[in-house]
Amino acid sequence: MKHSSIRWGRLLRRALALFMATVALWALLMAAGAGVSTGAFGALGEDPAFVTGLLRSELGTGPQEDGPLAALSGWGQLVVRQSALLLGGQDAVAARLSGEPPTPSGPAGDGLSGADYEDSEDPQQLPAVTAAPDDIVAQTLVPTSTDGYDYADGVYISNHSSQTIDAAALASASVNITLPEEGPQVLIVHTHGCEAYTPDGTDLYEETDTSRTLDNDYNMVRVGEEMKRVFEEMGLTVLHDETLYDYPSYNEAYTRSRSAVAAWLEQYPSIKIVLDVHRDALVADDGTVYKAVTTIDGQPTAQVMLVMGTDDRGDFPNWRENLALAFQIQKSMNTLYPTLARPITVRSSHYNQFLSTGSLLVEVGCHGNTLQEALNGARLFARAAGQVLLGLEE
Repeated sequence: MKHSSIRWGRLLRRALALFMATVALWALLMAAGAGVSTGAFGALGEDPAFVTGLLRSELGTGPQEDGPLAALSGWGQLVVRQSALLLGGQDAVAARLSGEPPTPSGPAGDGLSGADYEDSEDPQQLPAVTAAPDDIVAQTLVPTSTDGYDYADGVYISNHSSQTIDAAALASASVNITLPEEGPQVLIVHTHGCEAYTPDGTDLYEETDTSRTLDNDYNMVRVGEEMKRVFEEMGLTVLHDETLYDYPSYNEAYTRSRSAVAAWLEQYPSIKIVLDVHRDALVADDGTVYKAVTTIDGQPTAQVMLVMGTDDRGDFPNWRENLALAFQIQKSMNTLYPTLARPITVRSSHYNQFLSTGSLLVEVGCHGNTLQEALNGARLFARAAGQVLLGLEE
């Protein structure tokens, strides 16, 4: 209800602004005298500079001296600046409207600035309406063929980047990480911490957006806490950052979490493993909602997918070291809990993984899964990953 009121308020303000611009134009012509012809009126109305100036006086422009929209026409800047969605992705919008491909802005310098390309790519931004629990289609997403995958030693890799992946080399590659005996070893963080699951049974929550909530008992923070519990039971030392970096704004969540992870790593150099824990979203073109689920030890369990970044956008030379760790954890999942893991997905974005060679993006289930299915998946993932991490201790 609150979001609807805000949207109607914006529409009303913009309609009023356009009306006032029209009144201003009429008043200007009246002041010029009754002799102004209809043709002159029409000519002014068709003059982009004149009309843009009037609209700016009513709508405002915001800062524009040296931003990515500076190259756009006055009309282009006005259109983009009146939309929060377009303004949040103004680099891509400016490039698209100017006819130039966007210039990737990856980790430059300290890597803590630049466009939030990851947010624009993530599939978790859901439509306003999703399916009722009984309409969600359950599937176990396990390949039946190696076609379309890089494959070795039971591990499937779905490569959506421009990089070449040698799965056989990854299978034999060593993980060049040593976990110290003292200090925190693992950091769990949530770039999109508000992500939540399909309400079910007693797992009910107040939504802040579609399948999102600020209640940490039901969002990704709860899933991360389950991982932390299992890791600590296994003897690993874990820090859990419970900050919701995707609230109040989803845009630039990766930029905010990037700064936080960099600060954690500076404060605790002992941290060698960084897990950014999310959930996926699977919605077909016809609106059908799917959930990735399997049955392990008689329990419905959300499948887990590792999403890995590459050097496609530059300044991420060690991305294969992260992938080597992902490969070993995927192999551990396959060995201990067949069908738990979906194929590793490799993409062009970096997902902040350039900050540490022990970085993984872990997607536990989908928004169609229930929280209990997700907790089951998180628990088993942590046991499988923990087996690999314990082998990295000094």
